[in-house]
Amino acid sequence: MRSILGQRPLRFVFAANVISMLGSGMNSAAVAWYILQATHSEMALGTFAVLQSVPAMLMLPFTGVVIDREDRRLLVMWLDAIRAMIIAAVAILAFRGHVQVWQLYLMNTLVAAGFWMFWPTITALIQELTPEGEFVQSNTFLLAGVQGGWLIAGAIVGFMYNHIGLGGVLLIDVSTYVVSFLCYFAVRKGRHVVLRPDELRADLLAAESQFSRFWREMREGLHFLRDHRPVVLLGISWALFLGAMITGIVVTPSLSERIFHAGAVGYGWLNAGWGTGAFLSALYAPAIIAGLGGRRSVAFSMALLAACVVCAPVSHWLVAAILVYGVMGRGVGGIAMNTSLMEMVPPYLMGRVQNTFYFFGTFLQLVLALAVGAVAHNVSLVAAFAILACVYALSFVAASWPVESAVGVDEVGTAKS
Repeated sequence: MRSILGQRPLRFVFAANVISMLGSGMNSAAVAWYILQATHSEMALGTFAVLQSVPAMLMLPFTGVVIDREDRRLLVMWLDAIRAMIIAAVAILAFRGHVQVWQLYLMNTLVAAGFWMFWPTITALIQELTPEGEFVQSNTFLLAGVQGGWLIAGAIVGFMYNHIGLGGVLLIDVSTYVVSFLCYFAVRKGRHVVLRPDELRADLLAAESQFSRFWREMREGLHFLRDHRPVVLLGISWALFLGAMITGIVVTPSLSERIFHAGAVGYGWLNAGWGTGAFLSALYAPAIIAGLGGRRSVAFSMALLAACVVCAPVSHWLVAAILVYGVMGRGVGGIAMNTSLMEMVPPYLMGRVQNTFYFFGTFLQLVLALAVGAVAHNVSLVAAFAILACVYALSFVAASWPVESAVGVDEVGTAKS
């Protein structure tokens, strides 16, 4: 852990992520609560979640090439600046009392487009900056900070929302983007691009059109997946996990409102439980991954998530549900997934491989958001949670699926040379 924190560029990246995710978590929680209060409909929250998926479906097949071709630090700086301006515009409307639900939907769509470019970029940047053999430690700091910051922020909103309103929350989010931008600015100087070891000759590249080069680079990512079954199984597990986790925003506000009648404060406590679990996982995740191996750690975490999602809506007391959310906030599975990908995928292919899995994960999120919202609104909240539990169970199956011994896969899931 100390060796990772001793890397100056990584310290700035981790700080930027914690700070920006605090703001993003407050934004997401406040907007979700505002929409629920304005519409009293889980279908509206389902639409909110769907709009996070639409830009991803359009962008992810193509942005992986951009991430692998351009300077990843400069990309995240541009993404922070653009998202800050969008949110600032809506914050002004909120302060003037003119904000409408459709404007929040539009803001969410644009910011989500930036996020689905940002997240694979920052993961690839972390891989690029981390010394060989220390991916578990760097992913522990990254995901504990991201998940903890995002969901602890949701808890803060639960207690602050009635005092500062939606406009105040959005303004805080804008300020965190500014700080995050400055942190990335301090990571390093100049333009840095990761090149493949067998980079084609300059004269061949010059003769190749930009269109041909783009499609060739896209095919390289697909060909890598075709030849690496362990990566595909891990990616399937990751896509299922991602779809279920993000769809949680559809049911968590209603869990507080309809089951426990605790309002925004109860919503805040549930987020606090999840965020605390995610943050504390940084203390023990490396030891668990070292003991069980990457694939077993992922499988164990997905099974635990499935069990907790079943228990959450039938808990008789808010305190019990908060504890369940704390267990759900374990970051071991996410850390193990990210670490295994970094170990199995070459840096020059990381953006394209990640985006393939994110594409399927967000497509699943789109379907789940509509289905879960409809079931929660028309059938029952318990049935909606059960759908998410089934998705986590499928993620467990994918993580546990045996791979051919011929590929020589070790405990972390890495193909041996």
